[in-house]
Amino acid sequence: MRWVLPCLVILAGCDTPHPRFAGVEPVRITVGQSTFDIRVRDRKAEAIRRNVEWAPRPEAVAPRAVAAIERVSGCTVRRLDGDQAQFFAWLKCGRGDRPMEILPGRIEYECDIEDAHVDRGLGETVTGMTCTPRRY
Repeated sequence: MRWVLPCLVILAGCDTPHPRFAGVEPVRITVGQSTFDIRVRDRKAEAIRRNVEWAPRPEAVAPRAVAAIERVSGCTVRRLDGDQAQFFAWLKCGRGDRPMEILPGRIEYECDIEDAHVDRGLGETVTGMTCTPRRY
């Protein structure tokens, strides 16, 4: 019985944003087989993976997280830290960079990868995506 409270605290933290992103409404986006809640504040972003994947390695999930963050923020990921469940990104935003247009309400964006290549030491990097909104 004394283990119930610690277990609940640990489970509650599974999809809780970092305090830096408290109050930021997430954008849910699916890239390949990974679904993320993306939160962006200033020049930092957080990606929390929401789906179940069998034994995902950070090297396999990181390129999809980068693609999702870049699509939502409109910026380039300069640095990425984290693990296969939660990533933190530092962004490089230029004058012409614009975030994707986020529709109001609880919308999930499903993205089809059009082009990918190996780059930036992250393995396969997505360079072109088309995203379709759907309600969840």
